[in-house]
Amino acid sequence: MAKLIYAANISLDGYMEDERGNIEWTISDDEVFAFWTDFERPIGTYLYGRRMYESMVYWETASAKPGDQPEVVREFAQIWRTAEKIVYSQTLQAVSSARTRIEREFDPDAIRRLKETSGADITIGGPELAGQAMSAGLIDECHLILNPIVLGRGKRALPDNLRMRLELLGERRFRSGVVHLHYRVIV
Repeated sequence: MAKLIYAANISLDGYMEDERGNIEWTISDDEVFAFWTDFERPIGTYLYGRRMYESMVYWETASAKPGDQPEVVREFAQIWRTAEKIVYSQTLQAVSSARTRIEREFDPDAIRRLKETSGADITIGGPELAGQAMSAGLIDECHLILNPIVLGRGKRALPDNLRMRLELLGERRFRSGVVHLHYRVIV
C-alpha cells in the first residue's frame, strides 16, 4: 500500500507562508534543491490545494533544454511532469498541466482507495488540504524542512486543534542551517 506523505518547507515557528503569502524566505540552495529532487523521485501522485498547485505548475513549462538550467533543476521538472496530479478546488476552472485533474471536494474514502491501488507513494501539499487528510487519519509520514527564520505570523503548516503522535525516523542538517525532519505518524 502506498504512503500518503505531507512534505512542507516551514519556518522555525511553523509557518509555510509569511503574512503576505510569500515563500521567498525559504532556502533553496543547491544542496536543499538536490534533496527535494531525490525526495520526489519515488512519488507517483501529488495532491494539491489550488494555491499550492498554482505555485507548482511552473514546473510544467520549466525549460528542459540542456544548458538552460542545472541538471538537478531539469530533473526535478521532469519528475514533476511525469507524476499524476490531483487539484482540490471549488474555484479552479481548468488545469494548465498534463496528467492533472480537478476534484471539487476532498473525499477521504477516495484517498484510501488511491493509497490501496497506487504503485507509488503520494504527497499532499497545501496546509488546508493536508489538515483535512490529517483529521481523517490518512497521513502516514511528515517531512518537514525547517528554515532558520521566525516569521511571527502567516499561514500555518500544521492545523490547530489536531493531535497527532509522531515517531522521528530521520533527520538531516544542511550547510545553510536548514534541517529536515522525517516523521512517521503513530496510529
